[in-house]
Amino acid sequence: MAAAFFSQTYAEARGKFLAAAAAAGLAAQPHIHPLTGRDGEALALDVVRDGPADARAVLLVSSACHGVEGYCGSGIQTALLGDADLRRQAHAAGMALLYLHGLNPYGFSWWRRTTHENVDLNRNFQDFSQPLPRNTAYDSIAHLLVPADWPPTPAVQQATQAWITTHGLPAWQAAVSAGQYHHPDGLFYGGQHPTWSHQAVRQVLRDHGQRCARLAWIDLHTGLGPSGVGERIYAGRDEPTAIARARAWWGGPDGRAITSIYDGSSTSALLTGLMWEAGPQECPQAEHTGMALEYGTEPITTVLDALRADQWAENHPELPADQRAGIKRQLRDAFYTDTDAWKQQVLVQGIEAAHQAVAGLAG
Repeated sequence: MAAAFFSQTYAEARGKFLAAAAAAGLAAQPHIHPLTGRDGEALALDVVRDGPADARAVLLVSSACHGVEGYCGSGIQTALLGDADLRRQAHAAGMALLYLHGLNPYGFSWWRRTTHENVDLNRNFQDFSQPLPRNTAYDSIAHLLVPADWPPTPAVQQATQAWITTHGLPAWQAAVSAGQYHHPDGLFYGGQHPTWSHQAVRQVLRDHGQRCARLAWIDLHTGLGPSGVGERIYAGRDEPTAIARARAWWGGPDGRAITSIYDGSSTSALLTGLMWEAGPQECPQAEHTGMALEYGTEPITTVLDALRADQWAENHPELPADQRAGIKRQLRDAFYTDTDAWKQQVLVQGIEAAHQAVAGLAG
C-alpha cells in the first residue's frame, strides 16, 4: 500500500528513506544540520546517489524545500528508491538518480514551512551582494497578513476583503507569495543572506552535478491546487527551448500539462529568489530541465490562514502549549493530507513523472 511509504514524523520519514536506500544497496551522505528536531532527533539533508559518478545525465529528485511539505515528498522518494523498473531504465542509459531528502529538515521536523532562520528557502536564492527587491504590495498588507491578534479581528478581516475587492484575488496571491525581504517576522520572507539549507543545496550540486551534460530536477511540493492533483510547473529560466523540452517530457500529448509562472498558466504567482536558479549557476556545463510537482491539499484560503496562524504563533513565544500545538497541527494538515487515497494519488503521479524524466534524459 502507498501509505507504507509515508510517515507521521520527520524521524520516521528519514528512517524509512535511509532504510530504502540501504535495501537498494545505496549509501547516504548526510549533511548534518546545526540544530536538533522537535523530538531531539538529529536533522540532516540526506543525499543518495544511484548511478555512476561520471554519469552524463543526472535526475535529481528533492523534498522538503518547504519543510512540512516533506511528508509528501519523502514518501515519493522512498518509493522511488525501491522502483526496480526505474533503476533498471536509468542504469541501462548510464544515468544517475540523485535524491535530496529533507532540504529543510528543520521545518520538516518542527512542522514549519520555513527554515530555522524563518526564511522561505524558495525565495532565498538571491545575489545578496546586490540590493534586494522590494515587494511594495506586501508592505501595504503586512499588518493584515500577520496581525497583532489571532484569529484576526473583524476590522482586519474587513480591511483584507476590501484590499482583495479593490485589487483582485490574483494580485493578493502575488503580493503575499512572490517573496519579500523586509519583514523578517512575516510570510514568504526571503532572508538577508544564504540560509544553511541554501548553502547545503549548492554544495550538493557542486559535488554531484558538475560532471554531467544533462541535469533534470523534480522538486516535490504541496499546498496549491485541487486536492491530490499534481500541477507540473516548469522550473527553469524563461528559455523557449528548455520550456519546450519540459513540455515534451511531462506535458502530455499537447504539452499543456506543464504550466509556467512566466505565461500566467500556473496556479503559482511569479516568484523571486527561486532555488532552481542554483542549478545553472553551480552546473553551467549542463543542459537543465526542471519541474516543480505541486500537489493540492486544501483550498488556498485555508492554506494561507494556516501559514498566517503559524507565523503569528512564532511571533508570540508566550502562547500556551495547547494553543501552539493546535496551530501546528493545522499547518501540517494544510500541507499533508493524511489519507490513504491522497497518498496513493500523489504517489502514482510522482512515479510517473520520474519515469518520464528518465525517458527524456535518455532520449
